[in-house]
Amino acid sequence: MEFSHKAIEKKWQKYWEKNNSFKTNESKKNKMYILDMFPYPSGSGLHVGHPKGYTATDVIARMKRLEGFDVFHPIGFDSFGLPAEQYALKTGNNPEIFTLKNIDNFRKQLKSLGFSFDYSKEIITSQPYYYKTTQWIFSELYKKGLAELKDTNVNWCEELGTVLSNEETLVIDGMMVSERGNYPVIKKPMKQWTLKITKYAEKLLEGLKELDWPQSIKDLQTNWIGKTSGVEVIFDVQDSNKKIKVFTTRVDCIYVVPYLVLSADHPLVFELIDKLYIDKVQKFIQETKKNSDLIRKDKSRPKKGVFIGIYAINPITKEKIPVWLVDYILDFDMAAQMAIPAHDKLDYMFANKYKINYKFAINPKKETKHYILDGPHINSPLINGLNIEQATKKILSELKKIKKGENKVCYKLKDWLFSRQRFWGEPIPIIHWEDGKISLEENLPVILPKTDKIQLSKNGQSPLSNFEDWLYVEKNGRKGLRETNTMPQWAGSCWYYLGFILKIPGQDKLIELTSPEAKEKLNKWLPVDLYIGGQEHAVLHLLYARFWHLFLYDLGVVPVKEPFQKLINQGMILGSDGVKMSKSKGNVINPNDIINSHGADSLRLYEMFLGPIESSLPWKPSGLDAMRKWIDRVYRLIKNTKFVKDEDNLKKEYNYFVMNVTKQLNEQKFNLAVSTMMVFINECYKKNDSIPSSYIQNFIIVMSVFTPHICSEMWEFLGNHNDLTNEVWPKYDQSFLIEEKIKIIVQFNGKLKTVIEINNNISKEEMLLLIKKDLIVENNLKNKTIIKEIVVPNKLVNFVVK
Repeated sequence: MEFSHKAIEKKWQKYWEKNNSFKTNESKKNKMYILDMFPYPSGSGLHVGHPKGYTATDVIARMKRLEGFDVFHPIGFDSFGLPAEQYALKTGNNPEIFTLKNIDNFRKQLKSLGFSFDYSKEIITSQPYYYKTTQWIFSELYKKGLAELKDTNVNWCEELGTVLSNEETLVIDGMMVSERGNYPVIKKPMKQWTLKITKYAEKLLEGLKELDWPQSIKDLQTNWIGKTSGVEVIFDVQDSNKKIKVFTTRVDCIYVVPYLVLSADHPLVFELIDKLYIDKVQKFIQETKKNSDLIRKDKSRPKKGVFIGIYAINPITKEKIPVWLVDYILDFDMAAQMAIPAHDKLDYMFANKYKINYKFAINPKKETKHYILDGPHINSPLINGLNIEQATKKILSELKKIKKGENKVCYKLKDWLFSRQRFWGEPIPIIHWEDGKISLEENLPVILPKTDKIQLSKNGQSPLSNFEDWLYVEKNGRKGLRETNTMPQWAGSCWYYLGFILKIPGQDKLIELTSPEAKEKLNKWLPVDLYIGGQEHAVLHLLYARFWHLFLYDLGVVPVKEPFQKLINQGMILGSDGVKMSKSKGNVINPNDIINSHGADSLRLYEMFLGPIESSLPWKPSGLDAMRKWIDRVYRLIKNTKFVKDEDNLKKEYNYFVMNVTKQLNEQKFNLAVSTMMVFINECYKKNDSIPSSYIQNFIIVMSVFTPHICSEMWEFLGNHNDLTNEVWPKYDQSFLIEEKIKIIVQFNGKLKTVIEINNNISKEEMLLLIKKDLIVENNLKNKTIIKEIVVPNKLVNFVVK
C-alpha cells in the first residue's frame, strides 16, 4: 500500500467536521435536494450493502457543489418500530435508550465513510420535537374526514400482541406468520384507525405521469392502486328487502350468471346469510382467515367456497341465482361479483370444482370450457349478435332505465390501516370521553410516558394501556382515556423530507410547518431532485408519502404536488455466494472491516464500479483489491511526477475525460464514470514526463466525488491550501473533441464498396467532390447513371445508380 488510509481518513474527516464543509448554503439560485431513504437504526449496524445508495447520492452531492449548486444533502433516522419494542419487552430496556445507542453507532459508521451529509439538519422520528408535526398532520387528516375509527379485518399476532402490516408477515407452509419470530398470524376484526387514502387514488395515479421514475416502479404503483372501470349492478335478495351491489367489468354476460360470489370478508355476510347456514359459514370464514392475502390471490391454488342459503334476483332475467361465499376475493377487491364461468378462468375453476352448470354468453366458435375473446353474443335475447362493446352499452342502458345499474370506477387500493398495538410509536392524538364521544388532543405533542418496563396488555390493546397516569385525562370535570394505539412506522417517514428542510440546525426543534419561514424554505428546496433507496419501499412508502404530500398540497402547506421528482432504486450487494446478505446465512460483510483493511475510499469506489446502480450483484473481494491498487496507482502518479504548465499534451484525452465523466454522472452511470477516470490515468502514464498540472488537478477534483479522503490528501500534496470541496467542477472545450480525419462509408445501391478517410467538417459538396475522385468510386461510376446521392454528413454516402 502506498499510503496509510487510516491516518488520511481520520485527518480529513476531522477537518470537514471542524470547518462545517458540508453545511447547507442557501445563497444561489440553483438548488439540488439529494435524499437517501433514511435508515432504521438496528442494533447490527450497517453491512456493505447499505453504503451503495449513500455513496451514489454522495457522489452527486459533491459533484453538484463543485458545479456551483446550493446542495441539500441531509441524513436522519427512522427510529420508531417493532424491533426496538420487541427488544425492550424481552430485556426490560427502555426502547428510547436502546434506539439512541444504535443511532450513535450508525452515525459513527456513516461518518467513517466520508459521506457529505449536513449533520446539523439530522432528524430522529422518535423524538417529540419531530412527532409533534406527525401528530399535527394526523389531526388535520381527522378534521378533513380522512381519518376514521372503524371495524377492520387486520393481521393479528397474539404472540407479539399487535396488528401487523402485510409487509410484516410471511407465508410458511401455507400459513401466515410474523416476519419477526415466525409467530402465527390470523385475520381478526378490530376497531382501528384508518386513513382514507382511497380518496386520493385518482390523484395518485395522475401524479405518476410527470415523475422521472423507473417505469417498473410506476407500474407497481399503478397496479397497487388498481383502477378498474365497470358497472355496479343491484341484485335484490329473494324474500328480503336486502340488496347486493355487484361490481363487474362484464355486464354483457348478465344473462348467463349462474351464481353470485361474495368475499369471505364481505361486511354484510351475517346480515344476508340464512340462519341454517351460520355454523358452516363461520367455519369457512375462520379457515379463510388463516391464509395470507398472497395465498388467497394465488390463481393456481384450488378455489374454495360455501353456499350461504340465499338467492339473488337477476335484474334482467328475473331468475333467482344462489349466493356463495368464496376465499379468492379480497375485501379490497370487488367484494361482490357476478360469476361467469364460461368467460372467466377463476369462475370456471370454481364452477368446475362444485359442479355448477353454466352457459356461454359469447359464441366460442369451437369446443372449449371457457372463452375470453370477443364475438357475437348468444343466450342473451336483448343483445344476441352484438359484440362486447355494443352489448355492454345496451345492457347498461337497460339497467339505468330500471334503476338497477350505473357506471362505476373501483380501485384495488384499500384505506390505510393506521393503528398498531405498540408502545414504541407516535401516540395518536385522540381522547375517548366517557360519554362515547372522541376529540383531538389540543396540546401537541402527546408524549410517550417515560418507562424502563414495557409489558403486553392482556386484552389485545397497546402496552400504553398499562400506564394509568398517562392514560386517564380529565378536563372541566369531563373524564376520558387517551388513544392507546400508536401510529405505524410508515408515519414518520411520510414527511421526513420536509422535516429535514424545517430542522433548525443544531437544535431539537423544527420550524412550524405552516409558518411564513417554512413556506420560504419549502419554496426553495421542493421537490426532492434525486431520491435513492431500495426497491423494497417501491410501493407503500412512496405511496403513503405521496398521499400525505398531496394532502398537504391541498391544505396549501407545500408548493408542489409531488415530493420526489427523480427516483432511483439501487440494487442489492449480494454475498460472495450470490445470495442476499443475512446473519442466518453467515454471508454478511461488515463495512468496518473493509474500512480497516482497504480504506473507505476503496469501498466507495468499488461499490460504484461494481455495476449499474440499479443492478444486484455479488460482492467480490478481488474487485475490492483492484480498486485499492488503482487508487495506489493514482497516488504514485501524483507523488512521483513533475507536472508541467504547458497544456499542449493530452488535450484531446483530457477534454474527452471531462465531457464523458460529466455526462455519465449526470445520467447516474457511476460505473462508467469510474472506467472513464481509469482510461485517463492510463493516458497520463503514457506521457508521465509531460502531464499538464492543470489537467491533473482537475482530475483530482473529479475523482474526489468518489474518493474524497485520498483526493484531499493529494490536493494538499500538490501545494493547494484551499478546501477541495470548494473548488469548481472542470469544463471541457468542444473544439478539442473534433477529429481531424474521419472515415466515410461509401455504398452503391446500399452495398459497401469502400471506406475513405477525409478531413472533418467539410461541406457536403466538398465531401462528394473528394469521394468521386477516389479511384474505386470513379471505376464504379463508369457507364452508370446516378439516380440519387444519399449523404449522411461525416458518416456515409450511398450512390443509387443504374
